[in-house]
Amino acid sequence: MTTLPETTDRKLGLVIDLDTCVGCHACVIACKGWNTENYGAPLSDQDPYGADPTGTFLNRVHSYEVQPEAGTAQLVHFPKSCLHCEDAPCVTVCPTGASYKRVEDGIVLVNEADCIGCGLCAWACPYGAREMDAAEGVMKKCTLCVDRIYNENLPEQDREPACVRTCPAGARHFGDLADPDSGVSRLVEARGGIDLMPEQGTKPVNQYLPPRPRDRLGHAPETAAPDAPVALDAQGFLGWLDRTLDKI
Repeated sequence: MTTLPETTDRKLGLVIDLDTCVGCHACVIACKGWNTENYGAPLSDQDPYGADPTGTFLNRVHSYEVQPEAGTAQLVHFPKSCLHCEDAPCVTVCPTGASYKRVEDGIVLVNEADCIGCGLCAWACPYGAREMDAAEGVMKKCTLCVDRIYNENLPEQDREPACVRTCPAGARHFGDLADPDSGVSRLVEARGGIDLMPEQGTKPVNQYLPPRPRDRLGHAPETAAPDAPVALDAQGFLGWLDRTLDKI
């Protein structure tokens, strides 16, 4: 079995803003493209144009309709990939040492040359973040685009994961979460970033920013005049818009 490092020099990871993500799947396509053409074995597809297509993806976006206790339902788009956990069970269960966590940056990787395709790491991961490539017979997972972030042949602005670079809404952020002064750490502090499924005890590095409260329209009292405005106490953008229009 593989052992985890006691500490890592850095904790590189992602901060994903669930309030900003629009579910466009641009990150999914960018991830698929980059990791098919570059690092490791290609991400294969089976019967892509047939009746039952399947394939290997390192990043997926799930969409859920959430019904708050008060107010209208809200659609939340939830991107999911490897969380590069500090206490990664996918690493400690690996019988060949193919799965490992790097000391220098905390990234969890798979040495595909040593992977025997047993699937134990996928079984151990509580987040479902590993996928067996049907064509290659090896386990695939998010690498944080390790071949991009350290590639000095790329312009500096491109030395970040493909999913972060391509996100049109700016919902994905990359950096060192061990550095309290980094941009991602300040963002987590300001917005109350959360662990995914903390009860699992894996201590994921990646953080999610919860959706902000939505603008809500107030309701006029039953005794209000028929021509009374519906939005009595609109807040946020609606409140700003209302106040701005009043000045025109």
